[in-house]
Amino acid sequence: MSSCAEQTHQHNQSVSSRILHELKNHAPFTIFGAITGIILMILFKNIPSKFAYNIFYILHPFHVVLSALVTASMYELHKCGRIRGKCNIWILLLIGYVGSVGIATISDSLIPYLAEAMLGMPNRQIHIGFIEKWWLVNPLAVAGVALAYFRPTTKFPHGGHVLLSTWASLFHILMAMVGTLNWLMYIAVFIFLFFAVWIPCCISDIVFPLLFVKQNHT
Repeated sequence: MSSCAEQTHQHNQSVSSRILHELKNHAPFTIFGAITGIILMILFKNIPSKFAYNIFYILHPFHVVLSALVTASMYELHKCGRIRGKCNIWILLLIGYVGSVGIATISDSLIPYLAEAMLGMPNRQIHIGFIEKWWLVNPLAVAGVALAYFRPTTKFPHGGHVLLSTWASLFHILMAMVGTLNWLMYIAVFIFLFFAVWIPCCISDIVFPLLFVKQNHT
């Protein structure tokens, strides 16, 4: 009994170390993504809100499909890859769907809306993709899980979805903007973009699926 408790403690420490390691490694790339977001913000600062809305609903669904692919792949490679078999498709679907749609909504919609509210942007609205465009976002999440089931991969999709998440968050903010921001507000948006992507994306791709991977005590 004590041996199992010790193994569980060691496993939890291993997961915690992995989380901190991944957060540290992803910080520079996330900073790069946030910089690209500010560049896009300067270039597109005067676009109509409807145009920003349409771009958001291109970037957000692609973010969801890549996030679902990585989240489900992480679970499959760490859980089912050990026994050289396929995961239960329904468990994989649940983990991939919740990990992608749920956390992508936080990253692309909720945190940007918080930024819009704190910065007093006049046209702020919250756009929940899996409800507002359920017929687009939900099937793409399922497609991402299906891809992971047949061919799990994590490296390229994760980098791609970090950038997509940054840009989706940005265009959610651009929907609320009117006129030009001062330099202090650009700095504030940069900080929001960084945290909107850095923690949620690492949680989605790494922390969330590993929560369901138990250590083998045999």
